[in-house]
Amino acid sequence: MRWKPGDPRPDIGSMIRVDQAGEYGATRIYAGQLAVMGDRHDMARAISGMANQEERHRAFFDALIAERGVRPTALQPVWNAAGFALGAATAALGPAAAMACTVAVETEIDLHYQEQLDALGEDDPTLSAAVAEFRAEELEHRDSALAAGAETAPAYPLLSGAIRLACKAAIAASKRI
Repeated sequence: MRWKPGDPRPDIGSMIRVDQAGEYGATRIYAGQLAVMGDRHDMARAISGMANQEERHRAFFDALIAERGVRPTALQPVWNAAGFALGAATAALGPAAAMACTVAVETEIDLHYQEQLDALGEDDPTLSAAVAEFRAEELEHRDSALAAGAETAPAYPLLSGAIRLACKAAIAASKRI
């Protein structure tokens, strides 16, 4: 739903804060996966490519935080450790589990970014354009992970559901804290 006169304005500062936190968390997930997988597996090249895109997204939001004076989340140390641990744990379960992690995270990010685009409407063209571009790249990551066998991971529905729930909680916390 788009913003209409009389509705509360979207909290753009909160959007930037949570987006920066999410992109930072994504870089940490991929760092954990690569720390376990190294360059020994075919998926390492794909993961490195995704990690590079996430780093570019994070750099954009880092700059936007500085430019607009937005307070970053105080939870960044938590996302640092939790992201790396999630990446390492899923990679230790195998390449399919690492890809299952990507599918789960990117599914939630897709929903989150679409919600932001709906709320922003035409209010912030710079942020809207970046979110739309990054959303498209996140969907590419999800689709690549599905094509790489994410759904063959052990206990895929349970693993995916747990990661998606954790993402929802991280998004909610990073908006406020």
